[in-house]
Amino acid sequence: MIKADADYLFEASWEVCNHVGGIYTVVKSKAALMNEFYRNYFLIGPYFLKHAQQDMQAATPPKEIKEAFEELEHEGIICYYGKWMIKGEPRVILVDSRGYALMKNQIKKEMWEGYKVDTIASQWDYDEPMIWSWAVGRLLHKIADKLPGQRIVTHFHEWLAGISILYLKRNRVPVSTVFTTHATMLGRSIAGGGQPLYQMIEQLNPTEEAYRHNVQDKHLTEKAAANAADVFTTVSEITSYEAEKLLGRKADVLVLNGLDIDRFPTFEETSIKHKQGRTSIRDFLSYYFFPYYYFDLEQTLTFFISGRYEFKNKGIDIFIAALKGLNERLKAESSDKTVVVFFWIPANVHGIRTELMESKDFFRNIQRYVDDQAPVITSRIVTSLVAQTDLTCDALFDQEFMHETRKQVVNFARQGLPPLCTHNLLNEGDDPIMRTLREQGLINRPEDRVKVIFYPVYLTGTDGLIDLGLYDVMMGCHLGVFPSYYEPWGYTPLESAALGVPSVTTDLGGFGRFIRKKTRQDGGIFVLNRMKASDDETVSQFTEILHMYTILHRKERVEQKIIAKELSELADWKILLIHYIEAHNLALERMGAGPGAADAPGGAEEER
Repeated sequence: MIKADADYLFEASWEVCNHVGGIYTVVKSKAALMNEFYRNYFLIGPYFLKHAQQDMQAATPPKEIKEAFEELEHEGIICYYGKWMIKGEPRVILVDSRGYALMKNQIKKEMWEGYKVDTIASQWDYDEPMIWSWAVGRLLHKIADKLPGQRIVTHFHEWLAGISILYLKRNRVPVSTVFTTHATMLGRSIAGGGQPLYQMIEQLNPTEEAYRHNVQDKHLTEKAAANAADVFTTVSEITSYEAEKLLGRKADVLVLNGLDIDRFPTFEETSIKHKQGRTSIRDFLSYYFFPYYYFDLEQTLTFFISGRYEFKNKGIDIFIAALKGLNERLKAESSDKTVVVFFWIPANVHGIRTELMESKDFFRNIQRYVDDQAPVITSRIVTSLVAQTDLTCDALFDQEFMHETRKQVVNFARQGLPPLCTHNLLNEGDDPIMRTLREQGLINRPEDRVKVIFYPVYLTGTDGLIDLGLYDVMMGCHLGVFPSYYEPWGYTPLESAALGVPSVTTDLGGFGRFIRKKTRQDGGIFVLNRMKASDDETVSQFTEILHMYTILHRKERVEQKIIAKELSELADWKILLIHYIEAHNLALERMGAGPGAADAPGGAEEER
């Protein structure tokens, strides 16, 4: 069992008590285990009143930290201390740097003089975390002064927190520094713009590309932090390769992302939740499609994709192309299966479609009427069974029931085709998903075996339609699909598997490469070849995987769920957290002697 050598660990991220993206999951899900390794473990995040009220329980800070808080108040930096109300209840410091904003230009001056970070064109999305991160550096400086002789490791996630490293190195603060890049700003920008990042990465000039994509401030900050840190880490081997080419430094340690698997339901629990979620989904599908035409829900599978709206980075483009192939193949085979595909990808919307809400109301009216009549109908069924008479419609349903239900069904019926989207989209004509679905002929015709639903809102459990949280609705589905082109790690296929839902990922994602190395068995989690394959080749393989899954029998699908659940346990934090400890211990060894300390402006090399 590895031992953590540091006396104190301070881990800073813009997403501590501030849910923005995947780093929130990283930090939150491993916090309890970090507490077990470190007696003095503190998380540092930004102070936002609403989040602090919801997530933090205030407490009295230790003496040294309280003194640092008091001194920083005179500089306009207000710090709050307490427990983050998550598993493990880690100690947390939230830094309110709004009163420090007057230092903005001075900070930019020091970053330019020390690290040649060009912030001349920066906007508030850069300036706000920059001011906060520099303030965090000031906080750590004060704390280090009050803890002489203590072995202190500081760990920073992404450029937003990495600016603290630039402060610490520039001021020669005696703490070890670790920097983690989860995804390079430049790599994400290039891939998101539709360019073949991995084909061009060997030839491009990173600085020129950063200016071309207008991310020079973030890229240069990220590069400076990566090279100044005592230890540089990334979340996957593919991100390490990317960082080597774009930032000029390969990762010293890979800190692979894990999950606290104990927080996820057991396989038996996922089976129960699958049935519950499936019931809610079928209810929704009934009023979404059945006003227009009917298909057998017992022969229907539900697939889904979820995440940020990054059309190419998330592989939405090739997913739609593969769905077209699946639709054509199932129609050619006269398949009795229907595949309904959800695109749970938030976009700009203004309300649920009126016709969908009307259909929902009509459907609920039919349900309520039948429920009201159920006792009478049940009594007639029992009477017929006891009397050993035939169970005919005339015996069970009187004329009034038939007339009322016929009237309600007529009101429920609609002409045309079911909508492609649940909500009114802003600029629907220019929306990439809507446009591509139509181009590929996926328009929800009765004869289509693949039906599509763009559901462009967050699944909070109170969205007004399915009304389930993301995990609950995922467990109601049969397959999660995440065919990303740019995915440094990729939590969603791992989360899907941990929920007992088989998933598709790619060899361009950190998790896909991780799982492919861990197992050669084909199933549970399917890994698409994208690294050295053309889009056409990927789409062809993709279509085969989707088709294979569609024709599985129920028993075979259950076997896939079991495999997926077992594979997810390979990424348990209990296994992967060791890499964080390795990085921290290495930083202690290197402090004052490694590449970060020697190369930092004003550091050991310059002093000599």
